[in-house]
Amino acid sequence: MLDLIGVSRSFGGARAVDGVSLNVAGGAITGLIGPNGAGKTTLFNLIAGSLPPSAGRIVLQGVDIAGTPAHRRLAAGLARTFQIPRPFAAMTVLENVLLAAQQQRGETPFSNWLQPGAVARQERRNVDKAREIIEFLALTRLTAAPAATLSGGQRKLLELARVLMADPKLILLDEPAAGVNPTLLETIIDRIRDLHARGLTFLIVEHNLDLIARLCSQVHVMAAGRVLVSGTPEQVTADPRVVEAYLGGVA
Repeated sequence: MLDLIGVSRSFGGARAVDGVSLNVAGGAITGLIGPNGAGKTTLFNLIAGSLPPSAGRIVLQGVDIAGTPAHRRLAAGLARTFQIPRPFAAMTVLENVLLAAQQQRGETPFSNWLQPGAVARQERRNVDKAREIIEFLALTRLTAAPAATLSGGQRKLLELARVLMADPKLILLDEPAAGVNPTLLETIIDRIRDLHARGLTFLIVEHNLDLIARLCSQVHVMAAGRVLVSGTPEQVTADPRVVEAYLGGVA
């Protein structure tokens, strides 16, 4: 699904990501872990299109997208969430989800003038789809609530709802467990499993190793901007290099 080949990113004289090569298999849940400062978030931003790489290739389903803007990557099926959710606070949950619908006829003036019926039909379909996603993510009672009133965990679910509205093939999840209470975290884990069973692929950056162990079949460990080791959750957590990276001060 996704291949990174020699991907690097420098900021001035500092190399935050240093020749990273890894792959994410289609239909898998893959983890990306490492201590603070390892380069995980920078790598996520490179994959999602928030930053251009200084070197290397980012290949999505056989197509090099390293020079492609973020909205084109979304259209190609690559979507991401953020560690700190960014909803439109004054808009309702439903309105926030509807914003993520792709190829909306109503966004062009000519369609509104010449095809008002088609625009209205598509809008009704989008509302129905958004409500189904909201129900799937256990947010139904908050459908009409402003996003500003949601808890941290509920905002994580709303972030995932917006991503799902765009019909992704690969979802990049940035710290889905951060700031989430245990009950809502179980809901998030269950929904990720459900979506995985439907065929979606995930790459998850996470500090919660219990979540990684429960969800991921493959894990890549970063330290000092490089991939330190890759393997199953059991293999990487038992590797002395990983123990050293987390406990020995590698940043």
